[in-house]
Amino acid sequence: MSPADFNRPGSLYGAVDLGARKQALEAQARREAAAAQGQQAGGAGAGTNVIDVTDATFSAEVIERSMRTPVILDLWATWCEPCKKLSPILEKLAAEAGGRWILAKVDVDASPQVSQALRVQSIPTVLAIFQGQAVTGFQGALPEAQVRQWLDQLMEALAQYLPPPGAEAGQEAQGQQPPGDPDLLAAEQAIDRGDMAAAKAAYERVLARQPANEDAKMGLAGLGLIARTEGLDPADVQRRAGDPADLDAQLQMADLEMLSGAVDKAFDRLIGVIKRTSGADRDKVRVHLLGLFETLPAGDPVLASARRSLASALF
Repeated sequence: MSPADFNRPGSLYGAVDLGARKQALEAQARREAAAAQGQQAGGAGAGTNVIDVTDATFSAEVIERSMRTPVILDLWATWCEPCKKLSPILEKLAAEAGGRWILAKVDVDASPQVSQALRVQSIPTVLAIFQGQAVTGFQGALPEAQVRQWLDQLMEALAQYLPPPGAEAGQEAQGQQPPGDPDLLAAEQAIDRGDMAAAKAAYERVLARQPANEDAKMGLAGLGLIARTEGLDPADVQRRAGDPADLDAQLQMADLEMLSGAVDKAFDRLIGVIKRTSGADRDKVRVHLLGLFETLPAGDPVLASARRSLASALF
């Protein structure tokens, strides 16, 4: 890719036409959602909130799933008496949660790689996994009241990253956000005239009312992408990105690749950086990549593939 390939769009929907990508996938997403609902109605029931995980399925069932939904990991064994007290409590609370978080159960004897990777020293151990990271946890069989309090504190801390209870169901019942939302229209008009501040304010008004609104989340993420690349010299960024150790150059290059429409290249670049870094550097790239994910509709197959690759890189 040469510097000439980077075209500075006059509109958010120039090089990366987020709205067009969303429309192209909308019908497919509705079909997939309907199929999933049909499977649940066919008898999955409350069991969909409690899953058994093995070494082979941990990446997909825990890491990948945690990119959007908190996963509570219950590490147990058949011989562990305290586990027999704690597991039913967690399963009860998972059923009550109604999908706000998922309980993933790992038999440490049957799946030793998971416990080794997580450095589990005793069981029962409970860990909360969100966006590929263990954010908090506890050891031992706590009484139900304390487990419930721990979960309440966890969900309160994550509330800013999650849709409010019932938001998804409400959107389905209403056929998603009406296309004539005045603030969404105002944002598009502001973008067309180059007023990014007004567009940002309009999207934020939508999200204040509906935190799960995908159009507003995509638009806001797209504005952030454009703001970060404003004033960058593509030739300079491309030169610096030749050094794999130049973290800022890798992030900037990924942003420019997103704007040029090279979405796969942007994602592959950052996932490659995540594989070869650790600690604060790795987390910085992970957060940046999650921000780029927000610029695409949830049903985009490119996004689904990238999430799987990220899950593999993290575990």
